[in-house]
Amino acid sequence: MSTAFDNARASRVTIAGKLLLLSWPLVLLISLLFAIGFAMLFSAAGGKVEPWAGRQAVRFAIGLCLMLGVALVDIRFWFRHAYSYYGFVLLLLLVVEIAGDIGMGARRWIDFGPVSLQPSEMMKVGIVLALARYFHAMDEARANRLPSLVPPLVLIAVPAALIVRQPDLGTTITVVLCGTAMLFLAGVAIWKFVVVGLAGAGLVPVVWQFLREYQRQRVLTFLDPSRDPLGAGYHITQSKIALGSGGIAGKGFLDGTQSHLNFLPEKQTDFIFTMLAEEFGLIGSLTLLMLFLVVIFYALLIALRSRNQFGRLYAAGFAATLFIYVFINTAMVMGLLPVVGVPLPFISFGGTHLWTVLFGFGLLLSVSIHRHTEIGRLGYAD
Repeated sequence: MSTAFDNARASRVTIAGKLLLLSWPLVLLISLLFAIGFAMLFSAAGGKVEPWAGRQAVRFAIGLCLMLGVALVDIRFWFRHAYSYYGFVLLLLLVVEIAGDIGMGARRWIDFGPVSLQPSEMMKVGIVLALARYFHAMDEARANRLPSLVPPLVLIAVPAALIVRQPDLGTTITVVLCGTAMLFLAGVAIWKFVVVGLAGAGLVPVVWQFLREYQRQRVLTFLDPSRDPLGAGYHITQSKIALGSGGIAGKGFLDGTQSHLNFLPEKQTDFIFTMLAEEFGLIGSLTLLMLFLVVIFYALLIALRSRNQFGRLYAAGFAATLFIYVFINTAMVMGLLPVVGVPLPFISFGGTHLWTVLFGFGLLLSVSIHRHTEIGRLGYAD
């Protein structure tokens, strides 16, 4: 298909015209990932739709409509309102700080009656969107100047500080990593990351003093799970047993003993990958990871095809965000990282992270549909 024909199609303003340009294979992959998640939540409940699979299906239906709606909106609209979304989520984080609901020892949610939102999850996309807006039309030379680095560092540090106070160390780390990935994609020199990393390593003893006791125990348990096998080390010990017992082909759907005998904690959220590995073995685990890699590759392909810098940065940054999600969750349940409570997209039970990821995919699809759209400094075509 020629570039001229692509431009003609992209210039259509009708919904039908944009639907023709939608990346339907990506939508199919997203739906396939959710179907796997639905099956695992069904299994986690012992072969019942309630209490998790049915609710998650309703959330996915709502989120899918949100994703398609966001995809059809002109990418220049999202460019102009990138800071607005970031500011809105930041405001929600402040509301959490003042009047958020407390659950499992942390203040992370805002109760809106039938729906509870976790703004820290929303910030994972918000930070990528805001930094893509900031670095748009900025060359590498300018991006590496110290005055130019101050605003993005503030954009990362402020929400990170609010999230760590909840406390939510896992989400804080994820937000910081997403922001760091955006700085790298914008062209910030590698040596600056090395300097900051060394400085951060030197501050480890100071940071250790500010960690909560349970956070310290997680780190110590990560270093030596056998130190408290029935206490702090119970989660990861049972997770490793379940992972190993799955073998090559797994025990079969609904036949995972560690999960169905309730030895595996949080099997519907943080440790759902472990349950999948027990029931479908190494083959099922690698298949799921390959699907995620295909989706991430698809996002990178969209980034490469985008004509505008905002679209390229957002698509590549969102691909990095997905990778961070998947890497931290799977490494955590394997004992390669401390248990920090990061969900697995489309697989883990939860509303806010599902809607956030689908919103992020909606923006990605918008980048794809409007890949030939030129964006000026203020969000209009030059």
